[in-house]
Amino acid sequence: MRVHVLQHVPFEGIGSMQRWMDGRGVTISTSRLFEKPSLPRTGELDWLIVMGGPMSVNDEEAHPWLVPEKKLIAQCVESGKTVLGICLGAQLIASALGARVFPNGCKEIGWFPVHWPKGAPAAGPARLFSDGVEVFHWHGDTFDLPRGAALFLESDVCAHQAFTIGARVVGLQFHLETTPQSAAALIAGSRHEIVPDATIQTEAEMLARPARFLLINQLMDSVLETLHSEV
Repeated sequence: MRVHVLQHVPFEGIGSMQRWMDGRGVTISTSRLFEKPSLPRTGELDWLIVMGGPMSVNDEEAHPWLVPEKKLIAQCVESGKTVLGICLGAQLIASALGARVFPNGCKEIGWFPVHWPKGAPAAGPARLFSDGVEVFHWHGDTFDLPRGAALFLESDVCAHQAFTIGARVVGLQFHLETTPQSAAALIAGSRHEIVPDATIQTEAEMLARPARFLLINQLMDSVLETLHSEV
């Protein structure tokens, strides 16, 4: 299986997903768009994983590689590839498929619960999440659901937290791949966003209780297994 990763900043890598892929002999390639905006062809990959980043999907003038990146994402969705978007990655899937991405009413940074919305699907990745499970967030934007998407998680301050499109496309606004090490790197890279607010935790609060990272990493493994079962 060939997995291609779109990485937007040095401090937001694939985290715990590396271990899952290593255990299955996955071939991993990466476009480090912050270094060189080179992208693969759809025929060169089986999975596309789109990672997070501090930029907006609308920052095409500052980051012109966003235009071909969104084109690649749309092509992968349309051709039936497995596509997983995390945080900015979920927003990029939405944007690539014609949905609006815009600032949320507030930023959500730290550990906060997500819930099942009314009428959420009970199949696929949705069945992996218990109502009220606590996950790790770091986002300020939100998005309209793209055409064909089924919403399956929301939070108290952000209505669209997770969606599927068919069986092979998943968008997660939050981070299940985060480890204590990658959380520390994210904090170091985006510390200026940690300001006093009801929906922004302190660095100490985010890094407390390392066992929480193990739980979300297990959830990440389960999401990947569910997508793998559809191949």
